[in-house]
Amino acid sequence: MGNDVFVAGVGMIPFTKPGKSGIYSDMGEQAARIALADAGLDYSLVQQAYVGYVYGDSTSGQAALYGIGQSGIPIINVNNNCATGSSALFLARQAVASGTVDCALALGFEQMVPGALGSIYSDRPDPLTRFAAVRDQLQSGDQSAPMAAQFFGGAGQAYVDEYGIDPAIFAEISVKARKHAANNPNAVFRDLVTAEQVLASPRIFGPLTRLQCCPPTCGAAAAVVCSAEFAQKHGLSADVVIAAQSLTTDTPSTFESMDLRKVIGYDMAAAAAHTVYEAAGIGPEDIPVVELHDCFTTNEFLTYEALGLTPAGTAEKFIRDGDNTYGGRVVTNPSGGLLSKGHPLGATGLAQCAELVWQLRGQAGDRQVDGARVALQHNLGLGGACVVTLYQKVGN
Repeated sequence: MGNDVFVAGVGMIPFTKPGKSGIYSDMGEQAARIALADAGLDYSLVQQAYVGYVYGDSTSGQAALYGIGQSGIPIINVNNNCATGSSALFLARQAVASGTVDCALALGFEQMVPGALGSIYSDRPDPLTRFAAVRDQLQSGDQSAPMAAQFFGGAGQAYVDEYGIDPAIFAEISVKARKHAANNPNAVFRDLVTAEQVLASPRIFGPLTRLQCCPPTCGAAAAVVCSAEFAQKHGLSADVVIAAQSLTTDTPSTFESMDLRKVIGYDMAAAAAHTVYEAAGIGPEDIPVVELHDCFTTNEFLTYEALGLTPAGTAEKFIRDGDNTYGGRVVTNPSGGLLSKGHPLGATGLAQCAELVWQLRGQAGDRQVDGARVALQHNLGLGGACVVTLYQKVGN
């Protein structure tokens, strides 16, 4: 894996609530066209494409990209739950890094329906059966609550029980998310909220209220990645490099620890981050901006520590000191994150990529983190997969 891989172009469309979007193939085509235009590249020069979505029939990726053209290239459809978009990016980067191709496209989209996530097939084992068995041993509560909220709410409660913090601190993450999203025209929820409003919204599970849960969303995002030689040959931008990337899955600790925080991916995130920091020679203390997987406020809270942004047991202080936002140590989710920007599963990881590339280029407008030259991305899929990616600006 000796070749440097550059992000030559990114694109996304504004995320919307279910029922207000276009169809998945149109959304995917539009995002891919934006990324290609951003790169200044014709689709005929793309050598492979990796297309991510969770809810859709097979070859939906072809349906989206055939709207641009039928070039005969390999199009690989990817599904890794909420880490799908970043998994597509991982595969595109890997193809270029290995020298298999010089240029690849990663595309993600989702056309979702209202309501909480759930299984579609009732005639076969649920992939989360092993996870649910541990969850049900560790906690009781409203079994009619949304499945994901039971996992992530329970994980937040496990932290509260260990450290004795006031769970009201989780609401501050929603407040911060809305402040950031107010400056993002691509976000779904841009109105400000107070901690009081967050806490007063309907209780979902454990410490989680409705305004602490990301909404089902429709949207699409894409990225063009290429080698340095390809960029030079075709006059493409080569100012943002993927300095390191890691995709991890669960280890025995997920199930043997009997800790809901590990069940929802803490160890996967920590392992992926460690690999990335070591490979890039860059530590968490060097990172000014992060897009991380805030599907629930509790997961953002836990991820601060999993990524090493703050030591174990200090996430509450990290928030109260304002170290997770502008003027603090590291700006987390300047886009507004999943909580406010929205979470169209297949598109999420690539929307995170787009945000961070804009940050490193200095193109983030009122969301811009001054002087950012490195950026970290964390994208989690329960069941499980976690992708951590470190981007770096090269040149002036």
